[in-house]
Amino acid sequence: MPDRWTAVAALADPSRRALYDHVRHQDHPVTREEAADATGITRGLAAFHLDKLVDAGLLRARYQAPPGQPRGRGRSPKVYEPAGDGLAVTIPERRYELIAEILADAVAEDPTRADAAAHRLAGQRGRELGAGLAADGCGVLSALDGLGFEPRPEGAGPAAGDPAPAAPRRVLLHNCPFHALATRHTALVCGLNHAFLTGLLDGLGAADVAARLAPRPGACCVALDLPS
Repeated sequence: MPDRWTAVAALADPSRRALYDHVRHQDHPVTREEAADATGITRGLAAFHLDKLVDAGLLRARYQAPPGQPRGRGRSPKVYEPAGDGLAVTIPERRYELIAEILADAVAEDPTRADAAAHRLAGQRGRELGAGLAADGCGVLSALDGLGFEPRPEGAGPAAGDPAPAAPRRVLLHNCPFHALATRHTALVCGLNHAFLTGLLDGLGAADVAARLAPRPGACCVALDLPS
């Protein structure tokens, strides 16, 4: 899905939301005519809203002849079906699916030592993700921001008699994407988070940036030390 906020905005319209719900609940691709009949609007209006849902990444569309009917002259009807795995938006950002995948893979890989496997897999997932972001030209701060960590560089302040601000010495992460789980299982989740961020920095090629555990109330348990 290209952008979650675009998708949320697309669903703000009641007619569009009704069309999306209808398509999502069907076990077959839906034509414009079927969607219009199901939601009580005209075919033209249904076509407009369905195509907006495609633009938002919530539906995908193709041309397909009705089952059991030979294709005649002209173009086959346009049909719509759900795209992706659904939509979830949280403020602040939460990424429980990420840590759930790591834990599930760890249990499947090594049930007797799932904790060690989870830490290794967290680092591996971070490196893979970091390498992909680096290939797209993403830096450390933009990568962390995109993942919902809300990074904020902090400097030591200007030296005496020097009005110029000092270069940042560390980056504090003001949001924990795994907050609810970290509250209940602090040692486990914070350890996985640290391994994930260490791997992410490695994948990004940021060898001079170090992730360290630095728990703070209401924030991420990891801080980043920048080169001096």
